[in-house]
Amino acid sequence: MRLLLVRHGQTPSNLEFLLDTTVPGPGLTELGERQAAALPDALADEDIEAVYASTMLRTQLTAAPLAAARGLDVLVRDGIREVSAGDLEMLPGDSERGLRYMRTVFAWAAGDTELRMPGGESGAEALARYDAVVEEAARRGGAATAALFSHGAAIRMWTAARAHNVDVPFAAAHLLDNTGVVVLEGSPADGWKALSWAGATVAAVAAGAEGGPTGRPLDAAGRPGRPRGRGE
Repeated sequence: MRLLLVRHGQTPSNLEFLLDTTVPGPGLTELGERQAAALPDALADEDIEAVYASTMLRTQLTAAPLAAARGLDVLVRDGIREVSAGDLEMLPGDSERGLRYMRTVFAWAAGDTELRMPGGESGAEALARYDAVVEEAARRGGAATAALFSHGAAIRMWTAARAHNVDVPFAAAHLLDNTGVVVLEGSPADGWKALSWAGATVAAVAAGAEGGPTGRPLDAAGRPGRPRGRGE
């Protein structure tokens, strides 16, 4: 099957670079609403037969225009929500403690799944819940292509852990802006190959980074870089 992992549109917390992961979380900014409205045209060539969104408001609002354009219901599933920040909730992502969030997420993707986010979930728990939604999408009759509206850190973590051609350094160093899409092909049984990342083939993606729920740029080592601008 073909799997589209779509990051939600811009939120107020993205503007402040905050680790905002509590359900239901904030809605979209005006820019985020425009980003969501642009998705039906941006994904016009995709034969999408199922649309999923997390239990967080921002993904449901982002998914709604595409689902309406295709005459589909939005299937809300907790499994594809953002990685819980636990004790780090609402900290700036570039603060001394906040940086631990993405370091933990990338450690999970590298295989240290028993590691636990301070006051939050383990990598094994986060991957299991995400896997369950992907497996459900794969089991749906006729759903050759499914769009899962999810979150920056969760998408990068799951893709680095499950796609055989995406490793942790790639996921740590490459951009996924609001409404950016990672396209994969495969199945839960046979594994996954990432075909494109934010519109470019995986082998040709230009270097960049973003800090999961904060939207703050990171370098390949998980350190904060220069912001790309609050409008992005």
